[in-house]
Amino acid sequence: MDAPNIEGSPGARRLPAEWEPQDGVLLTWPHADSDWAPILAEVEPVFVEIAVAIARSERLVVACHDGALQARVEALLRAAGVDAGAAADAHARLFCVPSDDTWARDHGPICVTDGGAAPLPLSFRFRGWGGKFPAERDDAITGALSALGAFARDARRLELELEGGAIESDGRGTLLTTRSCVLNANRNDGGIRLADAERAFAQQFGAHRVLWLSHGHLEGDDTDSHIDTLVRLAPGADGRGETLVYQGCDDADDPHHADLSAMRDELRALRTATGTPYTLLALPWPQAQHDDVGERLPATYANYLILNDAVLVPTYDDPADAAALQVVAMAHPGRAILGIDCRWLSWQHGSLHCVTMQLPRGSLRRGGER
Repeated sequence: MDAPNIEGSPGARRLPAEWEPQDGVLLTWPHADSDWAPILAEVEPVFVEIAVAIARSERLVVACHDGALQARVEALLRAAGVDAGAAADAHARLFCVPSDDTWARDHGPICVTDGGAAPLPLSFRFRGWGGKFPAERDDAITGALSALGAFARDARRLELELEGGAIESDGRGTLLTTRSCVLNANRNDGGIRLADAERAFAQQFGAHRVLWLSHGHLEGDDTDSHIDTLVRLAPGADGRGETLVYQGCDDADDPHHADLSAMRDELRALRTATGTPYTLLALPWPQAQHDDVGERLPATYANYLILNDAVLVPTYDDPADAAALQVVAMAHPGRAILGIDCRWLSWQHGSLHCVTMQLPRGSLRRGGER
């Protein structure tokens, strides 16, 4: 495609790392008018557990499909001990916003700092991972939340097609991503050239280095290999943000083995901004998970959420769960490591990080603010 019309931005713009201080996290609640309908009774308790765990550390913003769902979510969260409601000072603030699905990582705002008084929420175009699923209502969620006063600063709409799960930031100008997603011809009306993608990342996120992976894929993944299912940047034991936590596969008989091994070799060849190798931490490989018709599900431990004082890690009732929690603890010292059973989330081909979007410190409008 021709180079996209990318709005300019100040040179001071920066995409914070996920481990930097946060105001809260966005959730978009599942509902009966979505693909969750057949397993809604099973998956809703998972959302409650995630919400309660987040609320221990920070605030929540919850997008509810309609008024009836908003009332239900308020009752569920209050019963679980979370101060929830529509008031601006509620710890879990609920908004009535129509949605197609629940993948807040990809339809939620990507918030950047640019020298302003508050982070700027960017609303990128979302088309259901390259037009695979209906997404018109999801594409409008960030703008709708902004209009309803969720954020301290009005969201800015961009027509560049990009999902939050496609990028990882170290907060210091380095982005990590995959070619198969960002450069895919199903995005941006026929695809975007690598040079144009890097120019967009520089303008919108202040990125001066982009690390591109050519390998890494999970069966059952609809995203064309989002980086947050494969590799995560982490502060590491020294707090420098030069650690990579990646989903390994040590089962030579598994169809993922060759590609994930090639991805590991790519990671070994990467260098930090100062020219040193990254510290690599391999996550254990969970046993194959399948749905009720035998389709393999993209179970991955890499899809964890970092909070102010904790990390929520997806688990799958698998023998490798405990070892995965230990690896994440090594990558994120000083934070409590909490496992959440995400088997029902994986039935819709995602996991914990996919249904959440962190909002950096200063992003949310407080009670009484105008």
